[in-house]
Amino acid sequence: MSDRDPAADELQTSRLSLRRPTEADIDAIFTIHHDPATCLHNPSDALTRRDEAEELYRRWNEQWQRHGYGYWVVRRHDRDQQLGFCGIKPMELQSQKVLNLFYRFATSAWGQGYAGEAATAVTAWASRHVPELPLIARVRPANTASQRVAIRAGLTRAEHLDDTGYDGYDWIYAAKLTN
Repeated sequence: MSDRDPAADELQTSRLSLRRPTEADIDAIFTIHHDPATCLHNPSDALTRRDEAEELYRRWNEQWQRHGYGYWVVRRHDRDQQLGFCGIKPMELQSQKVLNLFYRFATSAWGQGYAGEAATAVTAWASRHVPELPLIARVRPANTASQRVAIRAGLTRAEHLDDTGYDGYDWIYAAKLTN
């Protein structure tokens, strides 16, 4: 169990509320990850069955229990509909422990600045609460929208860390690195 502050369960921006996922979010997890457009650059993340969304939720919840942080559900303050997900998870990149910044939004939320706003909030949270781990984002070279989100969140290209990821070659954007 983590000793992190339970206040991490919720983040606020001027337009958005970010909260820890619950079982009630499984349908939104499925809907967003089932849309081929949302997983175009990361096809291994695509879900085809609802039970896969249940398993994904369980993994996200286990991470929250283990580390005290993870992926947040993103919605506007004035609406109850989930726009997408944004968060961090620990991983290794070239033998270095890092936090990976993740963001995936419903296509109806694209082009409105929500991903950048949420990613900026998560980046700020990570720098305050998990400063011992460098923050990175893995982005496909053809995914210019995701590149813009990483830059808006304060990350910069770290070409020396580019590497092959799950679904192809990753460009790495980083907030800070120890090497």
